[in-house]
Amino acid sequence: MASNLAHLPEPEPLRAITISRDVQDFDLLIEDMEAELGEGWGDLSFVEASNFLRQDEARELEFVVIAANQIDEERLTLVIDVIRDAKRAGLKVILVAEGISPISMHELLRAGADDFAPYPLPEQALAEAVARVRAPGRQDAVDVLRRAGADMVETTALPAPGAHVGTGAATLTAVAAPTGGGFVSTPGDGALFALQSTSGGNGATTIAVNLAWEWANISKSEAPKVCLIDLGLQFGSVATYLDLPRKPTIYEVLTDINSMDEQAFKQALTPFKDRLHVFTAPQDVLPLDVVGPAEITGLLTFARKAFDVVIVDMPNAVTPWTEAVLGMTDLFFLVCELEMRSAQNTLRFQRLLHGEGIATDRLGYLLNRGPGKLDMSGRGRIDKFASSLDIKFKAILPDGGKQVTEVNDQALPLRELAASNALTKEIAKLAKELHAARLAIEGKGETTRKKSLFGLSFG
Repeated sequence: MASNLAHLPEPEPLRAITISRDVQDFDLLIEDMEAELGEGWGDLSFVEASNFLRQDEARELEFVVIAANQIDEERLTLVIDVIRDAKRAGLKVILVAEGISPISMHELLRAGADDFAPYPLPEQALAEAVARVRAPGRQDAVDVLRRAGADMVETTALPAPGAHVGTGAATLTAVAAPTGGGFVSTPGDGALFALQSTSGGNGATTIAVNLAWEWANISKSEAPKVCLIDLGLQFGSVATYLDLPRKPTIYEVLTDINSMDEQAFKQALTPFKDRLHVFTAPQDVLPLDVVGPAEITGLLTFARKAFDVVIVDMPNAVTPWTEAVLGMTDLFFLVCELEMRSAQNTLRFQRLLHGEGIATDRLGYLLNRGPGKLDMSGRGRIDKFASSLDIKFKAILPDGGKQVTEVNDQALPLRELAASNALTKEIAKLAKELHAARLAIEGKGETTRKKSLFGLSFG
């Protein structure tokens, strides 16, 4: 017996795995995996894969193939987590999808998938995807998205029963097209800034509104075109602060951005005193996931092409499209206060970004309601706050007092009724410094000395 066993062939080493809810739903994938790898592959469920990908054995694989269909959209978060686990293990990820909606497809690709193949699999589609992930060099996410759209268009004549490949293909192609919701900014695009509060009542909306107004009034003759976008889809209050109507077309623009053009986008804006254009929050309270990264990316792309400066007021929550905004901004400001809530939530936000492998080089920090000049211990408390979080504040804004609340209730910017308020002056100073940095980078300023003010690279 022992001698016979000694002559048995050793099992082929595991080189790849498929991960799916039920691999039997993807019989063509089984055939193609066997043709590509012989016996050198295995299959795991999503739950099993979550545990396996955290083990050292997983790092010995060449790649993983994640297969998902419309049923898996009900637990999309689990699929996204598996993709991210695979990327943390240093593995290439090929996504095989059937009947996935365009928004879900975009989220899966943005989670880290290196390549894509539609199901039913066209001839040699898997082999070509494997060859691409084995090739040296990193593929750009834009190329993957564009190939996803193209591949799905090419296979619209081969949908599985009940699948919605045709509709998804058309939308994905629009997302990848430069004129639709494309997310690659080109030279000449306007500067983009976003502000997000680290805890309720930190004043992020007040700063966003007044920063936009100060920037719009920075010069009587050569003031830049400024757009203020309120992405607080549930309780956004920019319209309240400026006494503007909320147009019913806002919802249509948000949910159907791929069919919009620049003219339709401009019609959704509301002017404020002919110097500032505002994209208000919708009339009704909407779920934060009513739009996805593709829609928000398309909206910001239109805004950057139409305006010199775009300022975004973010909701006080992390959404499925927060990463998309962070990836497009020149600076993503976190608005803090000198308190424990802000410190803890800032730290939690930093941990989230690091845990997901998201770059933090575009994060900036603003301290609102900072201690006054007469507070002798204020400087020390600010330094301790910053050093404990390993951050540096771009600006320290003073407490404007009750006058700020009173002016907000009058639905006007601070400059109009409280020009001498300390907060008004500091926001104006911040606007001037950002504007000077922008002009210097574009080569329009009198000097390039301020080019390194914030380390910005506009557009």
